[in-house]
Amino acid sequence: MKIGFIGLGNMGGPMAANLAKAGHDVTAFDMSAAALDKAAAAGIAKAATAVAAAARAEIVVTMLPAGQHVRSVYLGDQGILAGAKAGTLFIDSSTIDVATAREVHAATSARGMHFLDAPVSGGVGGAAAGTLTFMVGGEDVAFERAKPILEKMGKNIFHAGGAGTGQAAKICNNMLLAISMIGTCEAFVLAEKLGLSHETLFRISSTASGQCWSLTSYCPVPGPVPASPANRHYQAGFTAAMMLKDLKLSQNAAQSAGAATPLGAQATALYEMFDSAGAGGKDFSGIIQMLRGRLAS
Repeated sequence: MKIGFIGLGNMGGPMAANLAKAGHDVTAFDMSAAALDKAAAAGIAKAATAVAAAARAEIVVTMLPAGQHVRSVYLGDQGILAGAKAGTLFIDSSTIDVATAREVHAATSARGMHFLDAPVSGGVGGAAAGTLTFMVGGEDVAFERAKPILEKMGKNIFHAGGAGTGQAAKICNNMLLAISMIGTCEAFVLAEKLGLSHETLFRISSTASGQCWSLTSYCPVPGPVPASPANRHYQAGFTAAMMLKDLKLSQNAAQSAGAATPLGAQATALYEMFDSAGAGGKDFSGIIQMLRGRLAS
């Protein structure tokens, strides 16, 4: 299948490479020449512009930083919608605001094409391994058409509902993740003060009512979970800055929807403090260092 891919960053690059590895004819564009060269080494053709990457494709996948970038790439006379051929399916795996996702859905539908908002969870490791979770919003027919492509990049593919529901699922999930990570970090900091070892708390809580993904899969202290960033001085799998971005999206959505999210608001404030201290490039689990009163070196 002819696939256009726009956005070859830490997530998009390996996602595009997995599509090429699966035998698809992938043409990609990124503002970074280095990212394009890396993609070429993985068997991906380079395009001079985003419009050129999309023009010959049956399916176009985008992975962009924020809502304004999605609007810029998709909309207007110079956007990829204007230059795409009839019947093109667009899959946006960026994490953006629900309003922008729905705006692009509407613009795509008006041109007789299909669009899915399909943000991902799983981090850089999941992108490289092809084990991402996709949360997809859009029409049933578009989802069924996209599913075989998404399965080349991810392990768990969920159809969340109509336009914008993929983004809604992503921001709700990541708000929950941020809250649970802060709670897990606080528990370990308290345990340290009370003379309880990391390993002991882990062994007990991982089989008791405190069990959660932040503890058992991404433990914020070295030792109990060897694959967690805590064992690599909090080298990021998912940066604190990206978590803050998602938390801000959650709070904007909560305000628009009239939803009470006091713990989400507090988590946002804490990650703002962590980011402002210069730790935005660290893994989001590294916030334990701030709670201890020191930042990871």
